[in-house]
Amino acid sequence: MIKKHLALTAVILMFLFGSASSLKPPAAEKIKKELTFHGRTRIDNYYWLQERENPKVLEYLKAENNYTGAVMKETGMAVLQEKLFREITARIQQEDMSVPYKWNGYYYYRRFETGKEYAVYCREKDSAAGENKPAPARKEEILLDVNEMAEGFTYYHMAGIYMGPGNNLAAFGVDTVGRRKYTLHFKNLAAGKILDDAIPNTTGEVAWTDDNQTVFYALKDDALRPYKIMKHRLGKPTAEDAEIFYETDNTFNLSVFNSRSKKYVFIASRSSLSTEYRFLEATQPDGVFSIIQPREKDLDYSVDHFNDKFYIRTNWKAKNFRLMETPVLKTAKENWTGAAPYREDILLEEFTVFKNFLVLKERIDGLLRLKIIKWENREGHYLDFQEETYTADFGYNPEIETDMLRFTYNSLTTPYSTFQYDMNTRTRKLLKQEAVLGKYRPADYHTERRYAVVRDGTRVPISLVYRKGLAMNGDNPLLLEGYGAYGLSFDPGFSPARPSLLDRGFVYAIAHIRGGQEMGRDWYENGKLLKKKNTFTDFIDCAQYLVKEKFTNPDKLFALGGSAGGLLMGAVANMGPGLFKGIIAEVPWLDVVTCMLDESIPLVTEEFDEWGNPKNIEYYDYQLSYSPYDNIGAREYPAMLVTTGLHDSQVQYWDPAKYVAKLREKKTDNNILLFSIDMYAGHSGASGRFRGYEEIAREYAFMLHLVGIKE
Repeated sequence: MIKKHLALTAVILMFLFGSASSLKPPAAEKIKKELTFHGRTRIDNYYWLQERENPKVLEYLKAENNYTGAVMKETGMAVLQEKLFREITARIQQEDMSVPYKWNGYYYYRRFETGKEYAVYCREKDSAAGENKPAPARKEEILLDVNEMAEGFTYYHMAGIYMGPGNNLAAFGVDTVGRRKYTLHFKNLAAGKILDDAIPNTTGEVAWTDDNQTVFYALKDDALRPYKIMKHRLGKPTAEDAEIFYETDNTFNLSVFNSRSKKYVFIASRSSLSTEYRFLEATQPDGVFSIIQPREKDLDYSVDHFNDKFYIRTNWKAKNFRLMETPVLKTAKENWTGAAPYREDILLEEFTVFKNFLVLKERIDGLLRLKIIKWENREGHYLDFQEETYTADFGYNPEIETDMLRFTYNSLTTPYSTFQYDMNTRTRKLLKQEAVLGKYRPADYHTERRYAVVRDGTRVPISLVYRKGLAMNGDNPLLLEGYGAYGLSFDPGFSPARPSLLDRGFVYAIAHIRGGQEMGRDWYENGKLLKKKNTFTDFIDCAQYLVKEKFTNPDKLFALGGSAGGLLMGAVANMGPGLFKGIIAEVPWLDVVTCMLDESIPLVTEEFDEWGNPKNIEYYDYQLSYSPYDNIGAREYPAMLVTTGLHDSQVQYWDPAKYVAKLREKKTDNNILLFSIDMYAGHSGASGRFRGYEEIAREYAFMLHLVGIKE
């Protein structure tokens, strides 16, 4: 019976009249599965694809990969992909080095070597910050060469380096699968040896205490939720590690980290809408953590430390967040007082504290601004940015005893740049701008910000970039990208790959749709739970606006989104018939109801505040009304490229696998539908510096093929 149920229809090569390819795609067997909840039954004929260990599942996924490869070869997309990959990587500076930062007497940086996929992490003692001296002139100490560490692995990701306070020990996490379950390792830098201590199933992050021997870390459960904080002493067996805190509420996850001052260790319990922090003096590794403010429904806050106070960003009596301060010995919210001016129309996203200055990262009318406030007189000023649409952020600022702020800037035309800003003299210095080799010149491109008035009257921002001189006659190919979830704003940033589209006549656009937080907290709240469909209709209306304004037309319009943005792609494929020529869905979440009813799937319980719990019939019905998998119908769909990773920890591979199988069965057109599965990676795709560009080149080749651009 099992063999009968798991049999697959063979892949047969034959000609299909009117199709873009002469190859017939794989067809997964239909095995009826009844899913009953709230007295209602759904039929899922591809539920069996969720059996990760079933060899027939792997057989099907490999057949899809073979089909994708064959179609790309037959249509010429494979040749174009290789050309694009070479073109894109030719813009990347092979020998490269980050801007060094100073911490605890050393300057730390990472560098890349020609042809190598991974970084080499280094430091120098008492060298000049930002000095790009040639290697022979540097007294360089190599901390970790990830290229050597990654040898023999098809996937390798390191979760960063956490230096011990004594400068002689470093902790780092390693994931060799792509499942985001990191094994912690420790290196004695003086001896150049990796210690025997190895701790599996962690987040890959640690917080050190001042004894230089004790670390706190977070363990993950079977659903990949960080649920325990443990304490480890170097040289002791992991089995002896002490449990410090256990999070019993499965809608919360844990993290542990040092304050920027290094005086405290913080444990954060976070859900979508509520947080709770605990703190411990770093001088007391065997002490007991104290609560800053007990969790309350819808009370969100984050904490850092400076001098004798905790500084707290919170939504308490402030929907768009404000900055508060409180004495270390009086931490409950009734003791919180304002640390900076608050305006209801400005979203406070982040803050960082220096000895003489406070710096706020604010979002005003969808754009990020950095505000400098002097503690002495509480006077403030903003950094000035010239472009219509851009991204500005804090750089890495580990030192508090300085008046120098490091910040980063990039835009759709300006490569990623690192600046040093003297907060006293108000002067800035460019430390580094990422090199883009070849003929790229920012002045050759135009970036602008438009607003689409969507169906309920809301003005939705759109960021655009295109090559100067391009005529807006309605005949340009255009790629529209979006996300719209979790309150994560999709800020316009530079990509060294994008000129390969722009130079071939494409317009690139970002729809800053609701569900993100570009326009403040209301922007997020009006794109979640029972208002989630605003995200999808905003994207469709932005696309229609771009057609109306003659940036493009439906026969040359493409859509792109990943993860929750992949849900967006599946939804607009159903809701916007005839609007798009092609859709690219990266690691997409598509089977909403089935996923949200299964609490064994990673992240589900943490996301009830985002999507709703379908055990409540109101949320069940609403999710069912937009779930892409459940709403596939017998109609025409755009050409589609769908991607996933077999070891994806955020969106399980079977969501796109089931979606593609059902779409192949139902759709009435002969448009290309390609499904690519990275058998060695997870949610973030292939590891390494260059392999990710292979995926981008494939997406570009897909679009260029569909609009008939061969060169």
